[in-house]
Amino acid sequence: MNKHCTISFLSGLMLILIFCSADLYSQQIDDPEAEYMRVRTMAFDGNYSEAAAAARRLVNTYPTYGDARILLGRILAWQKDYSQAAAVIDTLLIYEPDNEDALSVKRDISLWSKENTPVATDIRAGYSFDTFDEPYSRFWQIFRLGAGHQFNWGPAAAGINIGNLTAKDPDINATELQFEAEAWPTLSNKNYAYLAYAFSPGSYFPKHRAAAELWQILPEGWAVSAGLNYYYFDRNIFISSLSVEKYVKKYWFSLKGYVYFKDDGPTTSFYLNGRRYFNDTDYLQITLGTGTAPDEPFDVQTDVERFSANSIRLAYFAAISSKIRIRIGAGYSREEYAENMLRNRFEGNLNLIYAIKMK
Repeated sequence: MNKHCTISFLSGLMLILIFCSADLYSQQIDDPEAEYMRVRTMAFDGNYSEAAAAARRLVNTYPTYGDARILLGRILAWQKDYSQAAAVIDTLLIYEPDNEDALSVKRDISLWSKENTPVATDIRAGYSFDTFDEPYSRFWQIFRLGAGHQFNWGPAAAGINIGNLTAKDPDINATELQFEAEAWPTLSNKNYAYLAYAFSPGSYFPKHRAAAELWQILPEGWAVSAGLNYYYFDRNIFISSLSVEKYVKKYWFSLKGYVYFKDDGPTTSFYLNGRRYFNDTDYLQITLGTGTAPDEPFDVQTDVERFSANSIRLAYFAAISSKIRIRIGAGYSREEYAENMLRNRFEGNLNLIYAIKMK
């Protein structure tokens, strides 16, 4: 009896081994390039789960195949598994720290993870000022209060701005309201947009302000954008923009051009931005600008009068905790407000965002 049991056990074990061997043989990858293209096509068709499993097998079979590891990282990111995606890419960067494709994917993962922040709903408050002393003394300040929410398609926010204008010669002390809403919809893995609209019943804020900008993410950390800003005070004002952006390791650079369509012909300005990231959220940014079309929104009607300016701005953004984020900035402009007439212009801002609901 024991002999028969032993024979049965061995026979069953042999059958299991045969089936396992057949399964392993079916998973054997003889041509990594062909398998890479097959997995890539599968992922592009939206079959992320099957593609991720196949990409893992490819990486396990050929651990030094960098393109396969990059593909796996992208697939995991498309599945919104950002921590695993980053870990896969970080493993490759240990051995290939200058791999541009891997660095590009890491930047994409960082960008997508920010857009998919764990914060679901927040409240926000801010303060900014802008002042000059020539040809008269003017102090313009804005107090902001609003809320933001993370939707499936991207973040959005709405709020109210309280503007106060104080000036001498002429004497002005006016307070006005502005209502605004903005959104950053994600259109695809390679495209996202910015949309905004604001309305004010007052005399100094623009009655209508609207903006739209579209970004295209390119390989190797590049991106381009095109946008249009619209203002209505006592007439229609249009300012278009084009930009090119580049991530280089822990740095981000942007060159942005603006065209202001004036009645007597278009004028232009150019702004160079440089940003140093300290982690996925915190950064320090410097902006240098020159030209006749402003890069900041026309907050008040007298901004339309300026001729040209050379400017510098500094900004710092940081996550103080998982629920609190802060942005502080300051700027200086040497501005031509009339032909051959120059003045100094100063600005500053402070913004706080507090998460009241996490995902």
